[in-house]
Amino acid sequence: MKDLSLHLLDIAQNSIRAEADVVEIGFELKENGLLVMTVKDDGCGMDADLLERVKSPFTTTRTTRKIGLGIPMLMQNAIASGGGVDIQSEPGKGTLLTATFDTSSIDCLPLGDLPATLVTLITANPEHPEFHLRCASPEGEMTFSTEEVRAALGLEVPLNEPDIAMWMEGAISEELTPILGRIMK
Repeated sequence: MKDLSLHLLDIAQNSIRAEADVVEIGFELKENGLLVMTVKDDGCGMDADLLERVKSPFTTTRTTRKIGLGIPMLMQNAIASGGGVDIQSEPGKGTLLTATFDTSSIDCLPLGDLPATLVTLITANPEHPEFHLRCASPEGEMTFSTEEVRAALGLEVPLNEPDIAMWMEGAISEELTPILGRIMK
């Protein structure tokens, strides 16, 4: 993976497959340059055995292939930058993945195009789940929620309508750039 937004895409897809109703995504850049990425869902969760096995590239819940590289690659990239990954999960309650990256490390991947990645997730899943985004840094904080977009537009306007998708991407980018722009590309 060439940037963190692609890792987010993979991890959020896991939440969708876990039948989450809400996927909460967070990026917080600390003053010391540590970036904390979180993905929390209320999906089916994992038992202790599966939770331990998902760290191996030879574990996947997919039936189309026998290798799952998403979490192991995320772990490798986090560790290479001086960070790490923690996963907490409970069957029937959901999963919380926390990945940390030292942005001052030459091995830290850029954030990438987070607005486009989030809009891709939303337009590919326009009705379910709900996505919440919170990004923060010493420069400020921003939030975005598909529930708020639905409330403003009304239920008759689909979130995968091209004009709506372009608007969402622009709105997220406009708010995000002053907060995390220095690590985006």
